[in-house]
Amino acid sequence: MKTESKYKTVLINLLFVVFLLAVNSNLMAQEEKAVSLKNFKVILEKTKDGIKMQSLEGSAWIDLVFNTKNNKPQAIDEYGMTELGKVSANKNINLADFLFTITKSENEIILNGIEGTAWTALSFSIKEKERQVIDQFGMHKLN
Repeated sequence: MKTESKYKTVLINLLFVVFLLAVNSNLMAQEEKAVSLKNFKVILEKTKDGIKMQSLEGSAWIDLVFNTKNNKPQAIDEYGMTELGKVSANKNINLADFLFTITKSENEIILNGIEGTAWTALSFSIKEKERQVIDQFGMHKLN
């Protein structure tokens, strides 16, 4: 009986150590991802027919204006508007490496982070001519 009890104790301790290692490695991977993100900052403005975007940091483009129809998502990367299947393979170390889609519905803007963002999805209500700032970490107030 004593030997069986010792084995159970050793096994429980071993499982606890494996659990701690797994949790710690997951936290380190999340922290590493956040550190590896490059800065970008974009101002979004809802217009009557679509979306106007102004890049303040991290991209090759300055202004983008596009119409959104049928709630169809538009892919945006550091080089501007793109298609998901045709993302540029050219990477510039001076630019943030990001990719997200943006969709305008009747009542809200929906963003899906695909690459280079700490967020996977953002959505917010915005009135015509209102503006919202987004970056690699999410939404921020306009200063």
